[in-house]
Amino acid sequence: MIEISTSPTSTTLVIAGDLDLAERDQFPEVAARVVGLRRQLVVIDMCRVTFMDSTGAAFLISLADSARKRGGAAALRGADPRDLFVLEVCGALELFRIDADHRCEGARPTSDFSAPATT
Repeated sequence: MIEISTSPTSTTLVIAGDLDLAERDQFPEVAARVVGLRRQLVVIDMCRVTFMDSTGAAFLISLADSARKRGGAAALRGADPRDLFVLEVCGALELFRIDADHRCEGARPTSDFSAPATT
């Protein structure tokens, strides 16, 4: 499930559940709504994401790309290290501002997963 809310300067997406191939049918409509809102900052709250595959990553990348084309930015908050690793493997982590200070309120347990060190 993806909920969208807005402020005068930003659009926030709160994502719950899996962000994967099985959910892809909703991605074009959500992306079109976000683009239509024309906010400079797109905040993607991933506190309640339980799993993300490359299809979900491609959706997030499309949101970040759309924001950049409008002169804006995309920020991730509450992203699990596994989610960040998927974006890194896709070569897209640099498209996002990472809100490392955001703390999720009991949305999901902390993962023991850590991405391999890059050289």
